[in-house]
Amino acid sequence: QLQLAESGGGSVQTVGSLNLSCEASGVIHSRGCMAWFRQGLGKEREGLAGIDIHGLTSYADSVKGRFTISRDNTKNILYLQMNSLKPEDSAMYHCAAIDLCVSATQVLPFMARGHLDTWGQGTLVTVSS
Repeated sequence: QLQLAESGGGSVQTVGSLNLSCEASGVIHSRGCMAWFRQGLGKEREGLAGIDIHGLTSYADSVKGRFTISRDNTKNILYLQMNSLKPEDSAMYHCAAIDLCVSATQVLPFMARGHLDTWGQGTLVTVSS
């Protein structure tokens, strides 16, 4: 069973940056898709970004141009570089594995339907104005 552990969250001011990491207990570059989602207090889960086995990526409109998903295949670590942060980005951030996903274009629809196979406990991001 794959285990995921996020880190890198914290408190920043508006337009600041953070780089989140997700360490996996196994190989991630050859399994389905990997993704990031967030959940703010009292809000629904929001899919943010995904990456498939070919390294192709997809992003939600709310973060496109500001966030970048990437992975280190040798270390089995998934990253989310977040720039130009806004107060509305404050949330718990989670990484996830979607085993049946074959294309980055499927990530956001899969997450919207709750089709996540594994996810971590999350790391908290707080952005103050």
